[in-house]
Amino acid sequence: MRQGVIELREFYASPLGRAAREMVSRKVSETWGDASGLDVLGLGYATPFLDEVRAGARRTVAAMPGAQGVEAWPLGEANRAFLADEMALALPNALFDRILAVHALEESDSPLELLREAARVLAPSGRLIVAVVARHGLWADAENSPFGHGRPFSRRQLERLIRDAELEPVGWTRALYAPPLAWASRWAEAFEQAGALIWPTFAGLILMEAMKKTFALRPLTHRARAPRRVVFGTAPAGAGGVPG
Repeated sequence: MRQGVIELREFYASPLGRAAREMVSRKVSETWGDASGLDVLGLGYATPFLDEVRAGARRTVAAMPGAQGVEAWPLGEANRAFLADEMALALPNALFDRILAVHALEESDSPLELLREAARVLAPSGRLIVAVVARHGLWADAENSPFGHGRPFSRRQLERLIRDAELEPVGWTRALYAPPLAWASRWAEAFEQAGALIWPTFAGLILMEAMKKTFALRPLTHRARAPRRVVFGTAPAGAGGVPG
């Protein structure tokens, strides 16, 4: 069962959540750089990490699973978040240049189907970053954070899952070396720098980047899933369409 959107929002408003947001956002920015002119999708609860990415993007939207719930995002602006069926996104094929999936796989009933659906809406030259809780990391059992819920992954497990979804892993990194304790948030930067050198296997998160594989045309008997309904333009939170 997924955690609710209110629990997730409250965590990222806490000192520990703000530290986690900063550490993970940095990794995303280092990997993708400038997203100017690109279409970006956040999947799961990825909005805390999308602010820098969306600054120059052509379109940035957030798909939040129905079992989690949805909230208006970004605050004070036209809503760009919508409630989604994670196994059948109401989005056209090959729409997004970048997809960031956070709090997406660990509590999904079918992580493979979720990734396959992400692959469907990813452009052939697009890139996906998946952030998951590390199996041997300090955060895997931290019930005071959303990272302590659901199934954790090892790097090899995540790599295998991504390949099964017909995506190709192209790189990976780690984040969140600070222990999941409130007092540690004040020294999160020091933990991050020291942890990468001294105890890399105890990082809280694994981030893996992947690209869509390209193949020859499939047989005519195979039909790609198509969304039942796609609406472009501003949509209220919870609507089935896609905010513009």
